[in-house]
Amino acid sequence: MSSRDGLNFKRWEEAFIRPGPERNGNWSYGDGYQCMGLFETPSDRPGAENELSFYVDENAWMPEHQLRRWTIRIDGFVSVNAPRSGGGFITKPLVFDGKELEMNFSSSAAGSIRVEIQDADGKPIEGFTLADADETFGDTLARAATWKGKTDVSSLASKPVRLRFVMNDADLYSFKFKR
Repeated sequence: MSSRDGLNFKRWEEAFIRPGPERNGNWSYGDGYQCMGLFETPSDRPGAENELSFYVDENAWMPEHQLRRWTIRIDGFVSVNAPRSGGGFITKPLVFDGKELEMNFSSSAAGSIRVEIQDADGKPIEGFTLADADETFGDTLARAATWKGKTDVSSLASKPVRLRFVMNDADLYSFKFKR
């Protein structure tokens, strides 16, 4: 489930964790059931971002019952996803305060995200058009969107704008404006 306000939730019916390959003892009632709680842990890879960790039951009704620790990226539960053929979305008009548009995203080596900033009516703003937008690719919790190598969006602060994300083979988990 996810929620923007902590009161209204959206629930997905698809499994987040599956029991895995069939072997003796798994695929029984309760396998893959998450234990209470999430906690931030350092990655086991030097220099990598912290992760979210959680525990999951395995072999729930068997003598070999155990817990397994799983990890996922920070803010990595829900994303806007685009296949290699492409996709994207446009936000509702929003007003921001900040200097940079920071993204938490993941793409394939061939994938990317570009961001166009539009006025409230959907007209691209000069200097922030799709043609000006640099392709951003990789896998990071925080990278600034760029337009012809520049990140500064402060000239648009306090004005209603729309963000148009154009993506291919990428997931956008979150974005924010950073001061």
